[in-house]
Amino acid sequence: MAQGNVCVTGASGFLASWLIKRLLLSGYHVVGTVRDPGNDTKVAHLWNLQGAKERLRLVKAELTEDGSFDNAIMGCEGVFHMASLVLGQPTRDMLKPAVDGTLNVLRSCKKNPSLKRVVLTSSTSAVRVRPNLDPNTPLDESSWSSAELCEKLNGWYSLSKTLAEKAAWDFCNENQINLVTVLPGFVVGPSLPPTLCSTASDILGLLQGKIYKAML
Repeated sequence: MAQGNVCVTGASGFLASWLIKRLLLSGYHVVGTVRDPGNDTKVAHLWNLQGAKERLRLVKAELTEDGSFDNAIMGCEGVFHMASLVLGQPTRDMLKPAVDGTLNVLRSCKKNPSLKRVVLTSSTSAVRVRPNLDPNTPLDESSWSSAELCEKLNGWYSLSKTLAEKAAWDFCNENQINLVTVLPGFVVGPSLPPTLCSTASDILGLLQGKIYKAML
């Protein structure tokens, strides 16, 4: 059964690739954003998905460029924001780009009269860096990682996810955008892209003893 149009940012990533596969199998028309649609090494696996030739369109977009997502998002009923600016070793310098990139996508969403909902992929890092964390106490929408503790621990990835999600909620509440956030933890499983995601690489490093040795 034919479904509506949806946009998936960061389409070539681990989670995004699986999401696109499920969306195509469900009959959706998918617009995926990538930094370089012509890079076969990054996107060839997407074109091999069932239904891709008929219902997938890849569009160039950059999180750092204002308005870059306008074309991809316009006309879509749903937007799954999964793109991330996290590259290499996390540092304090990643904080502003993480927030600005999220707001850049949401500003494009605001321009789209067809939009019904935005699903933002955040991280458990946005809630679990807390002093005296009690594993028996459930975390809910009021739970956030402590900015002070993140800075003390040099937890720049956690702080970037916290600040970006908070900025997203503020923007969507102000502009009456229906927002849902998803906070995955360890992301593992069969990989559709040709390269392992960062979590799978970290776990492989633990199994091989490489991360442990590096910490000694």
